[in-house]
Amino acid sequence: MNKFSHKFTLDGHAGKMQCILDLPEESPRGIALVAHPHPLYGGTMENKVAQTLARTFVTLGYATARFNFRGVGESEGVHDEGRGEVDDMETMYRHMTKEYPGLPVALSGFSFGTFVQAQFQQRLIAQGTPAERLVLVGTAAGKWAMPEVPPDTILIHGELDDTILLQDVFEWARPLDIPVTVIPGADHFFHRKLGHIKNLVVQMWRRDI
Repeated sequence: MNKFSHKFTLDGHAGKMQCILDLPEESPRGIALVAHPHPLYGGTMENKVAQTLARTFVTLGYATARFNFRGVGESEGVHDEGRGEVDDMETMYRHMTKEYPGLPVALSGFSFGTFVQAQFQQRLIAQGTPAERLVLVGTAAGKWAMPEVPPDTILIHGELDDTILLQDVFEWARPLDIPVTVIPGADHFFHRKLGHIKNLVVQMWRRDI
C-alpha cells in the first residue's frame, strides 16, 4: 500500500468483502481488478504477485482494486471453488464502475485468480460489456477448466513452474492461438522475478495504446 491506497469493505453475496483500492497520482484512465491465488493454499490479496499486478496497473494509470476471496482475512463466507468468487468479482466490478463511470476495465489474476477472471470475462461478454483486456499470470490451465479468453490476453508463465506446468498452459493456449510469455528460471511464485512481470505488462500495454 502507498499514500494513494485505502482499505474498504463491500457487501458481497456471502457477507463482507475485505478490499484495497490503489490509485495513481493523476486521474485514472481506467479500472483494474486483481484476483489472488487459491485461498485454501494461502492465497490472499497481499500475495506478492497480486501486489505486483496492482502496482503495475497503478503505474499504467488505473484505479486498481483487489479483495480477499471468501473465508480469507476479514472476508466472510467459505471457499466456493470459483463460482461465488466470480459473483464477488462482479460485486467489485459494479462498485468500481459506479465510482469511476465510463472508464475501461482491465482484469488480471494470478494462479486460481486467472480462473476467476477468465470466467468473469465470459460473463461480461455475455452481458455485452467485455473487459478491455486480461492479464493472466501463472494461468491455471490443467488445474481448473479454464474457459476461452480473447486473443489479446497477456499470458505470463514461469519456466520452472511445478504447480501449473508450462506444457499445460501451452496446450490450453495453442488452440486459442495466444502467445505465452515465459520468464526463464521463474517458479510458480516468481521468486526474484517479480520485476519481470511488471516490466512485461507495462511494455505490452503501452505498446498497444
